[in-house]
Amino acid sequence: MPCRPVRSAVGCPVVDARTVAAPVTGAAGQFFSGVGLLLRGFATYARSPGLVLLGIVPALISGALFVGAYVTLAYFVTDLAEWITPFADDWSGGVRNAARIVAGLALLGLGGLLSVVAFTAVTLVIGDPFYEKISERVEERLGGTPGEVDIPWWRSLRRSAVDSARLIGLSVLFGIPLFAAGFVPVVGQTVVPVLGAAVGGWLLATELVGAPFYRRGLRLADRRRALRAIRPTALGFGVGVFVAFLIPLGAVLFTPAAVAGATLLARRSLGQSIDHPGQPADGPGGSIERKRGA
Repeated sequence: MPCRPVRSAVGCPVVDARTVAAPVTGAAGQFFSGVGLLLRGFATYARSPGLVLLGIVPALISGALFVGAYVTLAYFVTDLAEWITPFADDWSGGVRNAARIVAGLALLGLGGLLSVVAFTAVTLVIGDPFYEKISERVEERLGGTPGEVDIPWWRSLRRSAVDSARLIGLSVLFGIPLFAAGFVPVVGQTVVPVLGAAVGGWLLATELVGAPFYRRGLRLADRRRALRAIRPTALGFGVGVFVAFLIPLGAVLFTPAAVAGATLLARRSLGQSIDHPGQPADGPGGSIERKRGA
């Protein structure tokens, strides 16, 4: 099937990955291939100690802010749970306490979702030059950036800040109904955390692929369009990052690896090779490269 180019907001052609990313292995296989992209990011990170120094400083700064904010939330969660459940004041002691425990857990879950997404957004803005360099190095090893556009750093930083604010706003909009659903017995403690990880993972994937998309002159709408074409893969990557960031100090230590893996995800979503030159083509990107060379 021939590839149908999709026009971006700035007029750059973007390959519609749906024409080359047929579900050969099914949604589950694509999901785990997304997790595999994150693991490749870790491998790149581990082989390049210099990337640690580039990426860890902004993550430390942002991490200190958000850890302090979350610890504060945890300290006052009992008072907040009482404040949002005034209707339970006249209930019997056991039922009232159970309701407020559920409310406290829902607050902590909402705080966790917002913290992970907001941490990533703020960290990428603070460390924009560092993470841009990490992403560039990954693409250089893969043969360079197809369709690269020369954009002044200040303009890229401004776009990154605006798009990050939009994604944080989306996390709030999704987080509110998830918070309300957290009060539903059983569902709130089983289904809601899974949905929270999926929502958080999607937003993280959309956020982290920003640098390689900006280098091509592409914006947030282009990211969403490209990632929707490989949704299971993007979710696998994003959920993997979400879980890794929940590990103590994980967000600080793993952000550079997540940026490296997101560069691979961006290339795959745009139908570009994620294999080193000379290696057999892998996935949708490899298919496109073979077609172009034919």
